[in-house]
Formats: sequence, C-alpha cells, structure tokens
Amino acid sequence: MPDPVEELACLIRTRHALVTIQTADEDHAERMIRQAAGTLQMPVMSWSLSTGLRRTAPDAGGTVGGTDTLEGALRFMRGNDAKLVYVLKDSLNHVKNPACLRLMRDVAAEYARDRRTIFLIDPAGRVPDALQSLSVPHELPLPDAEEIYRMVKQAVRELSGMGEVVINMSKGELEAFLANLRGLSRVEIGQVVAEAVLGDGRLDAADVGRAIEAKRARLGQTGVLDFIPVPDGFPSVGGMKSLRRWLSIRAKALTPEARAYGLEPPRGILLLGVQGCGKSLMARFVGAQWKMPLLRMDVGSLYDKFVGETERHLRTAFEVTSAMAPCVLWIDEIEKAFASAGAGPSGAVSDGGLSQRMFGQLLTWMQDHAAPVFLVATANDVSALPPELMRKGRFDEVFFVDLPSAEARRRIIEIHLAKRKRDPKQFDLDTLAAKSEGFSGAEIEQAVVSALYAAFAEDRELTGDDLAAELAGTQPLSVLMAEKVADLRAWAQGRCVPAD
Repeated sequence: MPDPVEELACLIRTRHALVTIQTADEDHAERMIRQAAGTLQMPVMSWSLSTGLRRTAPDAGGTVGGTDTLEGALRFMRGNDAKLVYVLKDSLNHVKNPACLRLMRDVAAEYARDRRTIFLIDPAGRVPDALQSLSVPHELPLPDAEEIYRMVKQAVRELSGMGEVVINMSKGELEAFLANLRGLSRVEIGQVVAEAVLGDGRLDAADVGRAIEAKRARLGQTGVLDFIPVPDGFPSVGGMKSLRRWLSIRAKALTPEARAYGLEPPRGILLLGVQGCGKSLMARFVGAQWKMPLLRMDVGSLYDKFVGETERHLRTAFEVTSAMAPCVLWIDEIEKAFASAGAGPSGAVSDGGLSQRMFGQLLTWMQDHAAPVFLVATANDVSALPPELMRKGRFDEVFFVDLPSAEARRRIIEIHLAKRKRDPKQFDLDTLAAKSEGFSGAEIEQAVVSALYAAFAEDRELTGDDLAAELAGTQPLSVLMAEKVADLRAWAQGRCVPAD
C-alpha cells in the first residue's frame, strides 16, 4: 500500500493549490497532513467555523483575529505570503457564498504559482463547479488489517484504564473479529471496540457479531452496497454442476497460501442466462462456499442528480470493497448500470456520457485492483452489455445459465419441498420434473408455494396432484418469451461455458 503521508507530501510539492479529502476520519486526515507538511518543514494552519484560523503545527497557536468566518480566513490567507499548508474543515458548504467563492478562486490561483496548498476536509460536501478545475480529489485509504489490529490493541489499552477488561477470545475468534472490522472507518472501529468492552467489561466471542452489525450499518449509509455475512451453510442448488466444480477448484485461491504457491487470485465471472434460473443464487453460493463476506452492489442507487456524485458513489463502493478484501463483490443485473455505455454516441447524448464514465471506472478497477476481490456479475440481457465488457480477459470465465435440465428440476422440486417441511419421498419427483419442462427454478418454486396455498385453503395436506395442477396451469417464461430465450441460447452457443 502506498505511504499516505508521502502521497500528501507529493501533492504539496507538485503545487496543487486545492486538494479535497472526503472523509469522516477528520482527525486522522489532519494528522496525516501535519506529518506530510512536517517532512517538508512547512507549518500548518487549520480553520473551522468553531475555532477560526489557528496554527496547529509544528506548535499550536492562538486564533487569528477576524477569521471566525470562512470569508475572514480567506482574506487573511490571500494577504499572507508565508509558505504554509492550510486545512479547512467543513468549508464546502460555506464556500457557496459568492464572496467566499471568489476569494477561494483568487487564493487558489495565487497559491498555484508557488508551493502552498489548501486541504479541504469534508465528510459529504460537494465541490462547486467553479472550483472543479482548480481542485484535485484525494482519497485516504481505509485502515488495512495491520492498522486495525494496532487500533484494537490501543483502544483496549485505553479502555482498560477505565476499569478491568477481560479478553476471552481464541485466535480464530480474534481473527474473525478483526476481519469483520475491515471496511469500517477509524472512528467506527473505535466505536465498535468501545461498545464491545464497555457494555460488559469483556471482549469475547459474543462481540464478533457487533462488527458485522456495524458494517451492515456502514454499508447501508453508502446506499450502494449491501453486506451479506458468511452463512453457516451452503445454499441448496439444483444443477449448475460445471459452475460449482469451477468454483470448488478455486475455493482457496484468494488466500495468502495461494499467492505463496504462485497463483494469481481469480478476478471474477460473468453469469448470463434466462431470468429466474439461479444466477443470483450462485452469487450467494460463492460467498458461502469460499467463506467470504458478500457485498451486493445496488446499481440503481449509484445514480445521483448532482454532477459528479454518481461517479463518487462508484469510487466509494470500490474503495470499501477493497478495504474489506478478501471478499466477493456481486453486481446484479450489470447491464442496467452500464446499458447506455454500449449504445455508442446516442447513449452518451442521452445521459451526458455518465454511463460511459462509470463504465470506464469499472473497467479500470477490474483491470488494476490488487486487493483479493472476486467479482460476480449477473446479466439477463446480453444485447445491452457493452462489447468491451465481454472482451477476453475481463472475466476469468463467462457462464451461461440455461433453463434447468430434468435432473436439475427434480432436485429443485426436492429442495423446495424440504424447505417447506414436506418429505420429498412422498412425491413422484420424476413425474413432476417431466411436467415442469421449460420452467425456471424460480417458477418451480412459485408452483410449490401456490400448491401449498391451495392445499391449506382446503384444510388438507399437499399432494403431488396439487403440484401437477399448478404446473399445468402456468405458462413459463420460456413459452411467453420463446423468441428471446431462443435468441439468448443461440448467442451463448460456442461463446459461453454451460453452467450445468
């Protein structure tokens, strides 16, 4: 991982006048800036609405008079020729004031001519359009495994001063606790440890779940990623033999042992196929089989009405995903997010090139990310996918998920009967499998559910005739959209690996 202090020092040396840092870890960001300025022997002054402008490094000083507003601070900065590094906190909302915006532009233009830099730290503010060309965004990485371990030790040491702390975790439980903290900010990690210790004076196996809940809340705040923890067992799957065999061979490929063996970590798979045939189920299966957390990207939540915010949502999603590695990233119905990118110039006109920029971000991340993240992308409409996504090397493999075979349908019926507390041995599964030809897995499940409703309404037990009647009365998607299904199958022939 690059040295964050050196990266900040490089921004100062290369005369970037305005640097925006979007983070909730304000104290950490300011500390890193002070260290970077220290390597260049430059003093640091910090401003916030509550304190005004004051020197914070190398020694703290008093507040400069007349700088309790951003406008006052910027007027001081414009008239001060000293080579300083400035940190402005939560200033992006205040800079919308016309006078502040003009002053910020004047100061930035002046500072760009020599080595003076203003760092704008803000958890959620948006850079005004007038400052976009003058500023450069910089992202501080979330803590890695080593830093998380140090933070937990430090937090426990500090909390021990408030009373006796009993630590009762096995090595495996501690590793699980630390792994569950990946992807959280430094502030959030401190809060999780404090809640765990101060609640009962103990840090034990019961606290492993606290980190999971904090992570679920954190990802919920992003509005883009859903956290799906590692389940206790595998999801039951009918069919998919080839895909399951492929995944089984690579189950340990994201571990440090695999890298030491000389293996490159697998990068991902694309699952194309008929709706309702188990693509989403297999994404969950990967996380369960590989014993890794699964992050589901909600592509609909990526889009934002404000310029630049959609791209930021995607960058944040990739940043959090990398911080939580090793993990599985699931992009469901990927064609919905990037359909306009595959439509050529007409698509760029329809959304101002937004889909193309986002698609470029995705391809760059897929190509360059070094963290052990396995991507599972699913798609129903291959015609909507940009051709660049299908190029050889983007994914390790492209699988086609077809309608289930007779054997797979038999297994699917068996799974859904057992799931609803019915003994599959009491049913003629072979006959039911034959009657469900052309049905997807989701349609078979719905037939089982509908048959149960019908039997319950008549106060009797479910029978095979109930299931047969529901199957006979349903027109599956393969009939309703026969032409589309036939075209999809024809396209996949020779281009994709059959999942079953």
